[in-house]
Amino acid sequence: MMRCQKRIYGAEFSRKEIEETSRSSRLLSMEIEFNRNCNFNCIYCYVQNDANGRRELTREEAMDVITQAGDLGARKMIVLGGEPMLYPHIMEMVGFMKERGMEIEIFTNGTNITTETARALSDYGVTVVLKMNSADEKLQDILSGKKGAYKHIQQAFNNLKEAGYPFTSPMGVSTIICRQNINELVHMWQWLRDQKIDPYFEIITPQGKARENGMLEIESGMARELFEQIAKIDREKYGNTWEPQPPLVGGQCLRHQFSCAVNAYGDVLPCIGVTVPVGNIREDRLANILKDSEVIEELRNYKKSIKGPCGTCEKKDECYGCRGAAFQMTGDYLASDPTCWKNAERQADIVTLPVGIEKLVPHGEPMRVVDRLLEVRERKSLSELEISEDSIFIGEDGKLNEVSYPEIFSQAIAAHDGFKNLGNGGHGTEGLLLGVKNLEILDSAGVGDKLHVSVYKAAKYGGFGIIKGEIFKGGNLIARGEIKVWHKDKDNGAASGIAEMK
Repeated sequence: MMRCQKRIYGAEFSRKEIEETSRSSRLLSMEIEFNRNCNFNCIYCYVQNDANGRRELTREEAMDVITQAGDLGARKMIVLGGEPMLYPHIMEMVGFMKERGMEIEIFTNGTNITTETARALSDYGVTVVLKMNSADEKLQDILSGKKGAYKHIQQAFNNLKEAGYPFTSPMGVSTIICRQNINELVHMWQWLRDQKIDPYFEIITPQGKARENGMLEIESGMARELFEQIAKIDREKYGNTWEPQPPLVGGQCLRHQFSCAVNAYGDVLPCIGVTVPVGNIREDRLANILKDSEVIEELRNYKKSIKGPCGTCEKKDECYGCRGAAFQMTGDYLASDPTCWKNAERQADIVTLPVGIEKLVPHGEPMRVVDRLLEVRERKSLSELEISEDSIFIGEDGKLNEVSYPEIFSQAIAAHDGFKNLGNGGHGTEGLLLGVKNLEILDSAGVGDKLHVSVYKAAKYGGFGIIKGEIFKGGNLIARGEIKVWHKDKDNGAASGIAEMK
């Protein structure tokens, strides 16, 4: 029997290539957006409204980051959007990538796929993945958020077939799995297989518009039944053997070991589901961003860092769930995947942000002052505290003493690092506050006030770290400064997770 077909997120590269790439902070592939505009309004779209007046990449900037990715070893570019075929320079970019010997895969709703364009894409050897979710015209239009979407997609499909797809160049069909179409997916899989078209069936990541449309969700048991049914048919009828595992039917998602995503504004992300910018190509080189990112490092070393049930799963060598689903549902990109059927009975073992810090820090009462960890991002986090009248840091006037501000920073960064160790036998991080620098107290805080604490891991010198902190009351900054800390790392006793200052 054959192994599973060449797939999008990892199976096209050897295990040795992936391991070497992961160790060396290089790339085998990259996902890229050239634009965010789209003529559909899909009710499951992952794209979030995060433009905020930002400029999209220029053609020159896009070409430069593609060149940088190639220098890091990337052999494949996956073009997303928006709708990439609305990008005015799309064919020029295709030619640019092909000149560098890269494979190209474009996800499209079929816009501007005329017979001539389809033939040009085929001549370039581009893999076209057409978004098609249903054979039912009414349902397809509903999912696409546009009347006439079904006819639009079918016309593009016919034009691609007329141009020789999938025999002249590979072709796929991207399909989201939802409650409304699940009963037709087994038949649809076979229909695509019979035409030599690769089916890319995927569980929806709960982000963007999909988060707003809970009616699309399916239970994990239904997903498992679908995956197993298709696996049996694929094995017996088409000779493809694969292990059912979410989020991709018949495929793997190991992309964080060898890939990254660059959105239309230049943000570098681990993937389109883990919406944690680790840098921006307008501010630094791609190589530096990947090498210095704490988030990228932790995902590439997932066997040590993934928490909860996924961290102890027997399939961990070849699956770590959907990192996008984990992040979108828990706030933690290292959490177990709540959508995986293996975790259906273990939801209580999956920690979700915000979380109380009593298990994250070594501080006990009455020294513990920070209450909750709210967010963890690239080298920074956000915590929360409410000042109680029995706090030992309150003066006779009911206000926080000056000495409390460095201690708040110290506990916030301890909670950040303690959270990284939570779930795999780790406990509150041991550490010491060694010094304070540039402390500015701009306003007072007292009993009953709720404060938010932002801390950023600015630098590391051997086993010591420099932390920049800010404290807010409402939307007003009331204190800021730097502290020097030592944090015991569970492996080597060094300060953990703090990037080298450049």
